[in-house]
Amino acid sequence: MAEVSGGQALPLAERRLRLGIVGGGQGSFIGKVHARGARLSNRWDLVAGALSSRPQVAQESGRAWLLADDRIYTDYRVMAEREAARPDGIDAVAITTPNNSHHAIACAFMEKGIDVISDKPLTTSLADALDLVRRQKETGLVFGVTYAYAASAMVRQARQMIRDGALGALQQVHVEYFQEWALTPLKDAGAGAQWRVDPSIVGPTFTTGDIGTHCHHLGAFVCGRPITAVRAEFHTLGPPKALEDTAFMHVRYEDGIPGTIMISQVAPGAHCGLRIRVFGDKASLEWNQEEPEILHFRRFNEPARVLTRGEGAGIGVHAARFVHMPRGHPEALSDAWGNLYEEFAIAVEARRLGRNLPAGLLEYPTVVDGALGVKLIEAALASSQSGGQWADCTLSM
Repeated sequence: MAEVSGGQALPLAERRLRLGIVGGGQGSFIGKVHARGARLSNRWDLVAGALSSRPQVAQESGRAWLLADDRIYTDYRVMAEREAARPDGIDAVAITTPNNSHHAIACAFMEKGIDVISDKPLTTSLADALDLVRRQKETGLVFGVTYAYAASAMVRQARQMIRDGALGALQQVHVEYFQEWALTPLKDAGAGAQWRVDPSIVGPTFTTGDIGTHCHHLGAFVCGRPITAVRAEFHTLGPPKALEDTAFMHVRYEDGIPGTIMISQVAPGAHCGLRIRVFGDKASLEWNQEEPEILHFRRFNEPARVLTRGEGAGIGVHAARFVHMPRGHPEALSDAWGNLYEEFAIAVEARRLGRNLPAGLLEYPTVVDGALGVKLIEAALASSQSGGQWADCTLSM
């Protein structure tokens, strides 16, 4: 076992697990992010991929990723079948394709007993999301969803401080995410941007599915409480497109705690402005992912404190397990992806070895978290279409 600050332990790896990837070929941003996160965790070898359905692109991308020729595929179904039959087949698959293919790809690999790591949003419909929840329960397979911001060390610190009562009784929660990239006219934005506003590919929303689901998960994760209801207003404020690029939401968390989610991808000057603020009756916390190593902690009528990532000085064990460099040596989103893939690997290896892990050791987003994100998408859309009526965000499973 590998010891970290505070006596918390993470199991050492028996071996590097074998990872396959679907999507991620030429021009893909998110596929490369998954691959780098897996490598950074030091618990995975990327050995197979269906990087594109176009044979030439698949071959060129696979060789660029140093995959063996016989493990470069153009059809994910063939990949699932052949990898499951190999004695050295993949232990898990990462799905990095557009939204409308997630469900079918996940099903193909789950049917072969292969654990799944999926990009978000999980699916384009709640029915498909719930089907994946059902399949995971029936098979017992690991199914992770890549809400990577939640694997930032100081997000884990915030979650633990709230759980330990540092803020007192929670009073309100506010999450925002502002970007500017969708101000570029679609004709100039490239294919990777164009499919993101195509309802046949991304589902019924654009910005709500893309970054609103991150806000939804981050707030619920940090507070340890799900969102139960939403009242939403959608807008298209940038260049013309079929779907919304801005949304404002009032939300209710469990126990009736009020909050807001504000999102826009047409906010000039905003790059990746994800921020969460949580207020209790004694103190508040604030985290901004563009300054991921610091957490603002402010008690009522006292000087503000700035907590910085590192060991000691009030950093809890849940954050310390993801401290890889001393203070002053920056860590950021790429490290969060590595942290997430480390948790996925520990979960996959434990399942395959029949190992029981201590309760609370792993906090990675699961298929249920992914389904809750899809529920938010549908509920927010219904609320906006109804003129701002409250809509239920809970799941019946």
